[in-house]
Amino acid sequence: MLRFLRILFLAVLGIALVAIASANRAPVTLHLLPDELGALLGFDRSVEMPLFIAVFGGVLVGLGLGFVWEWAREGKHRAAASEHRREAGRLQREVKKLRTDTAQPEDEVLALLEGKGAAR
Repeated sequence: MLRFLRILFLAVLGIALVAIASANRAPVTLHLLPDELGALLGFDRSVEMPLFIAVFGGVLVGLGLGFVWEWAREGKHRAAASEHRREAGRLQREVKKLRTDTAQPEDEVLALLEGKGAAR
């Protein structure tokens, strides 16, 4: 059911994006710098493209920047989680070593009780 809903959502989203793209096919000119600044610097780059490509490109660039920003912001959490994993591994190794290093009970009754307790 969840898979069907996901496919249905993606289909509706695709239809909406195609409708937006077909309604915004008019060409627009994108300039890297304002006209006055470009003339002053002697560097005037511009590109002509359909409006929907400019809009969808802006959305994709914004999403990409947001993902990179969030990834960088969460770096301290990833570092702390990595440190906790290393510490947990170290403690597990220490517990395992202590369990193997502990002396076996010298009393036969204690040995039988521990053997019986382990069998439960």
